[in-house]
Order: sequence, then structure tokens, then C-alpha cells
Amino acid sequence: MTKASELRAKDVAGLEKEVTDLLKAHFGLRMQKATQQLANHQTLGQTRRDIARAKTILAEKKKGAAK
Repeated sequence: MTKASELRAKDVAGLEKEVTDLLKAHFGLRMQKATQQLANHQTLGQTRRDIARAKTILAEKKKGAAK
């Protein structure tokens, strides 16, 4: 689980990398779920929320940079 304060400390490029890493991790978890290898189903929801958190902060930073 990534904290919002940790994400806010990163720059735009770092946030974009974080989002792609989280998307890859989420895809892997979905594949594990499909093949019934996923032991903890809560990780899917946590990863999805982490992606949303990172995308939100990324959008805020891009909007702030555009001003």
C-alpha cells in the first residue's frame, strides 16, 4: 500500500512509472485469481485503490504544472 504523502513527493515521471508498475501488478493479480492461485483477494482491491490514488495525484500535478 502506497501512502499519498509518498506519492506527492514524487515528480510526474516517477508517478507515471508508479502507475505503470501498479497496473502490471494488478494484471498479475487478476491472472492469479483467474487461475485460482491468489490466496489473498484483498490485494486486488488494495492495488486498484493504489492505482486510483496515484492517478489522482498525477492529474493534480499535471494540472498544477499547466497553470
